[in-house]
Amino acid sequence: MPQTLSDIPVHLITGFLGSGKSTLINRLIEQKPNDERWAVVINEFGQVGIDQAMFSERDDLVVKGLPGGCLCCQLAFVMQATLVNLLHRQRPDRLIIEPTGLGHPAGLLEVLRGEAFAGVLDVRDIIAVLDPRRLDDPRSREHATFRDQLAVADSVVLTMTDLATPEQLAAAHQYASAQWPKRRWVAEAAYGEVPISLLIDAGRHRGELPQTDGSAPHDHKALREAAGSVVMLDDFALVEPRTGEPVHESGHALGYDTLGFRWHPADAFDLDRVTALLGALPAALRVKAVLHTEAGWKLYNRAEGTVNLGDCAWRRDSRLEVIGEQGTLPEAEWLVARLRESLLP
Repeated sequence: MPQTLSDIPVHLITGFLGSGKSTLINRLIEQKPNDERWAVVINEFGQVGIDQAMFSERDDLVVKGLPGGCLCCQLAFVMQATLVNLLHRQRPDRLIIEPTGLGHPAGLLEVLRGEAFAGVLDVRDIIAVLDPRRLDDPRSREHATFRDQLAVADSVVLTMTDLATPEQLAAAHQYASAQWPKRRWVAEAAYGEVPISLLIDAGRHRGELPQTDGSAPHDHKALREAAGSVVMLDDFALVEPRTGEPVHESGHALGYDTLGFRWHPADAFDLDRVTALLGALPAALRVKAVLHTEAGWKLYNRAEGTVNLGDCAWRRDSRLEVIGEQGTLPEAEWLVARLRESLLP
């Protein structure tokens, strides 16, 4: 008879769009103790679910993707049901949750501390991931969710430090250190690398949430009430694309639009042409893709003007997600036509 689940450490790793949360989690997984089984829940604002392609399948790690909205509001009921199932079927020693970059931790904490998980989950340090270059953008600094993610955090990881100037890095340290109550620690993570001890030795979340201006929680609360108690099935992921004919879905919430595509796994792209196309999209857009190409399966990630391209083990289908502020996305039909031109004969 299986043991009763109790006090499973759960770590929230938050951060604005493109701040490097998935990379940080991957680096932590590389240092995972051999005797621990981890579960990672990845929430994406987009409709497709691409970040999960960054993680290789293995016996001591289970990765669950929840695309299509924000865990703290639109998917709150879905997340609770998913977690109950995940915990009882996989029985992990540690749980890591990566909310969408537009997610507000307050609503998520409400679920994790609710009756369903009383005595089961032990909420540890909330870690906020901050790209120092974001502070140069007034729209980020003034975005309520951006500010509240840092205000709620117990600790801060500064990512993209290899791309930041010394002045940007110093400003980020000052910004993080000025938060009140004081952060337990502020660490730099070049290429997403931090010591595993920061996770393993994390204390409990300090409890009471700091005061915020209330604007972001109000937006999230409205979305949560609109979602009601309906469990939203991922119908989009169940639709099998036909060869040469992608399926696509769009979404809008919290001032941002998203456009997602899925292509049949047999469709293969010319790597040079498709990366040139994605690179030519407006610089402010967040672009993520996992693509079948003549050079193999590739993971494409563009954030804050920086592009990363690497191999991946994903083989299910090609996926593309484009996210941007409301009214900034290209027309879906135009993008599909350009992508078709990038397919191999």
